[in-house]
Amino acid sequence: MPKKAVVVLSGGLDSTTCMGIAQAAGFETYPLTFHYGQRHSREVEQAKKIAAFYNVPNHRIVDLDFLKQIGGSALTDERIDVPVGQKNGEESEDIPPTYVPARNLIFLSLAAAYAETIGAEVIYIGVSAVDYSGYPDCRPEFIRSMNETVGLATKAGVTGAGIRIEAPLAHLSKKETIEWGLKLGVPYELSTSCYQGGSEACGECDSCRLRLKGFEEAGAKDPILYKKG
Repeated sequence: MPKKAVVVLSGGLDSTTCMGIAQAAGFETYPLTFHYGQRHSREVEQAKKIAAFYNVPNHRIVDLDFLKQIGGSALTDERIDVPVGQKNGEESEDIPPTYVPARNLIFLSLAAAYAETIGAEVIYIGVSAVDYSGYPDCRPEFIRSMNETVGLATKAGVTGAGIRIEAPLAHLSKKETIEWGLKLGVPYELSTSCYQGGSEACGECDSCRLRLKGFEEAGAKDPILYKKG
């Protein structure tokens, strides 16, 4: 039987890279996408296309609309503005308004439940602590803590089968992530990063700027469309 891996697939650059990494490692991949009431559904639609690219028959999309009801983030509450115009790679000590409260904590808990149900031994998630984000749930210490928690809170953990969480991009810059993905033939043209969710990326939000900077430093052209400005 092939080894199984759950991939938390948002449709973004990092999670798409994780799909390529899991595939290259020989796993039978089970992508898991969350519709959590984010500003736009484009990333969910792109995740479907990425799963189709990898010919994955088991792509689960889970409705977590209650995160929109909770709010507290520029990605789930339209009353909070998405920051734009920040300099490429500029870091801040503040947690940005695009942080969604406990998002990765919830995502990984559900991914662990799914992994245990299908007998997967690993969960891939594309968090990065190196480039600008400021998100507390993207830090390596959070991933280590979740690994311990999953081991204590699941049947697979207490019976010895085990489920481990892998965050292969945690210590990589966007440049290094993109270089790895390009070597693996990752379909970046199908991914989306823009917080605005248009058919053409805005090129101005933090996510767009970080992505553009990564491609520039990797010496490659970003294959998605951007608004001309």
